[in-house]
Amino acid sequence: MSGADDTSGTAPRTVTLVAADSEVVISLIGATPLSWTLPLLGQVTDILDGYRDAEELAAQGGVRNGVMAPFCNRVADGRYTFDGVTHDLLPGAHDRTIYHGLVRTEPFVLVELEQREREATALFRCDALATGRATGYPYEVVVEVSYRLTTDTLEMAVTGRNVGDVAAPFAAGWHPYFRLPSRTVIDGLHLTLPATVAILADEALIPLPGDDAYEERAEVSWKPLGGSVIDAAFGALRPDDDGIIRTVLEDPESGVRLTVSQERGLVHVFTGDTLDRDRRASIAIEPVEVMTDAWGRPDCATAIRLEPATARRFSFATTVTAP
Repeated sequence: MSGADDTSGTAPRTVTLVAADSEVVISLIGATPLSWTLPLLGQVTDILDGYRDAEELAAQGGVRNGVMAPFCNRVADGRYTFDGVTHDLLPGAHDRTIYHGLVRTEPFVLVELEQREREATALFRCDALATGRATGYPYEVVVEVSYRLTTDTLEMAVTGRNVGDVAAPFAAGWHPYFRLPSRTVIDGLHLTLPATVAILADEALIPLPGDDAYEERAEVSWKPLGGSVIDAAFGALRPDDDGIIRTVLEDPESGVRLTVSQERGLVHVFTGDTLDRDRRASIAIEPVEVMTDAWGRPDCATAIRLEPATARRFSFATTVTAP
C-alpha cells in the first residue's frame, strides 16, 4: 500500500501523505501527526513540533499533536456523571489528573489512502472504545480521523460513531504545536483569535463553575506574544463572512502566516512554558469541540451527548502561506 511504512526496531508504524512538496508523516498510534514539512522562504520547514522518536511518542510528554477524544483537555478529578451514573476514569489512582482524551495512545488502523500529485487523503479508525471496556468509559464509540493534505493546507476531522445501545459522552479536538521558519522562540510572533469570550479557570486549569467561567473580551490578540504565558481557552468565536472561524499566527518580519480554521467550537492556546523540552519553541493552537471539563458541566450536556446509532464530526484545517 503506497505511503504506508512498516518501520524497524521500536519506531511506530507510520503513514506518509505527499502533495507535491508538502509531506505529512502520521503514526498509527493515536493517528498522531509526527511532522508536516513544506518549502517556505527557500527552505524546507517542519511546521509541527512533534515527537522526535518512538520513546517520546510512548511517553506522551506535552501531548504533541495528539488527537483528543472522547474528551478535550481535562476531566475534573477524573470523575464524571452521565445520565445519572457516576464513572471514575482513574480508579484507585492517587494522582487524579487526566487529560486530552483516551485514544491518543491507542492503535489506529489505516482504512483508506489515496495519493494524487497535489493532494493526498487518508482515513484512520480506532475500535479501542467500541468494546465498552475502557476504564471509566463503558460506552461503545468508534473513533475515525481523516486527513486531506494539499500543497499548503492540512485538513483534519475527528468523528465519533456511537455503535452502542445507549447515549455516550463524546467530544473531540486536536493538540498541535506550531512553529514558523527562522524562529527558535515564539515571542516575536503575532497571534489573533476571533474570540469574544475568555474561559476562566482555576489553578488546575478547570473552568470556574457556571457563568463565572465566561469573561467577555472586546479583542483577543497578542502583537507580539512577547513573554505572555497562556494556557487557556477562548470561545464565542466570530466567523468570517463565509462562516469559517479563523485564528491567525503570523511572523511580522517574514510575512509567513499560519491560519487554523474551524466551523464551530473553541480554541485553546498554550505557549509551551511547561514542556519538558524546547519550551516556547512552538505554540499550541488547539481547535476543540467543547471547553475543558465539559463532561462535568450542565451547560455542555447537549454538546457532548452522542445518541445511539449516530455520529458527530468535528473538522478543522491549517493553512500556511508565505509572501
